[in-house]
Amino acid sequence: MKRNLIGLSRNELGAFIAGIGEKPFRTKQIWTWLYSKGAADFNGMSNLSKSLREKLGKIAKIDTLTLEKVTKSKQSATKKLLWRLHDGALIESVYIPEGKRRTVCISTQVGCRLSCTFCATGSLGCSRNLSPFEIVDQVLGVIRSIGEKPTNIVVMGMGEPFHNYESVMKALSIINDSEGIAISHRKITLSTVGIVPAIERYTAEGHPYKLAISLNATDDQTRSGLMPINKKYPLEALIKAARLYTRKSRKRLTFEYVLLSGINDTQADANRLLKLLRNIPCKVNLIAYNRTQGDYKRPDEARIQSFAEAIRPLCAPVTLRLSRGDDIGGACGQLIAELSR
Repeated sequence: MKRNLIGLSRNELGAFIAGIGEKPFRTKQIWTWLYSKGAADFNGMSNLSKSLREKLGKIAKIDTLTLEKVTKSKQSATKKLLWRLHDGALIESVYIPEGKRRTVCISTQVGCRLSCTFCATGSLGCSRNLSPFEIVDQVLGVIRSIGEKPTNIVVMGMGEPFHNYESVMKALSIINDSEGIAISHRKITLSTVGIVPAIERYTAEGHPYKLAISLNATDDQTRSGLMPINKKYPLEALIKAARLYTRKSRKRLTFEYVLLSGINDTQADANRLLKLLRNIPCKVNLIAYNRTQGDYKRPDEARIQSFAEAIRPLCAPVTLRLSRGDDIGGACGQLIAELSR
């Protein structure tokens, strides 16, 4: 079976090149062709000898995901991309251009096992983790399909990234590599529901990417009702891990807070949020609920603005994130990877 080179770390690619009797400098050449120049096959790698190109063609391949469908928003320039994996499973990515920023939201699992009640992806369950190749090629696939290199990557698509820790970290190192896709670590954000041991590991290992925590409630009873993972890692443990991260990394955290009408959008919720995040270097992204199959409702604009104003004393940036692609099922919490959508 031919070896797929996409998704190999630089060291793994180097070991492969050494294993076929080639000199180390070939690793950099091939790496650049794969990730910076987007080579589709070995024939176009013009600075490799003909004999090496022929050798690679016999034992290796440059694999790609199959793009099944691109759905374009009528409200913005957002595009949702549906990918078919080699085992037939489907996943989605979202391309979100805004001004000079071109953000790609990527997935890390086929579905998600966390069952957050306001998130469509959680209703799917999780059939498996994605490989580094399947994560990285979502970014390369956007470049192939849309013709533009992303400026920002958010790991906020289908799945919980920290439930696929090793593959996600490996994929991000490839995406970040300065001689490859070259997305700055400052422009890569990884989002978690709050897997406390993984946050602690991430902190200890000193990864450079930004970290976001999906918070969504300010008391354990409400949060456990919305996000069952809170029963295992309640707010006290989560906030303790968040404080450790900001202290050790000296980076701001982002807390994401989906506003649900009558559930977590009251003045009392705002007051508890102020208390909970006090003295944590952070910013808060408020996200008005995007419709899924549940019974939740989006707060009206007056309530959204009122909540945002109520937490301004936090002395941290508070952003009301506009939904992009909610008309195509491509906004936060809507990814479900169906051909019919």
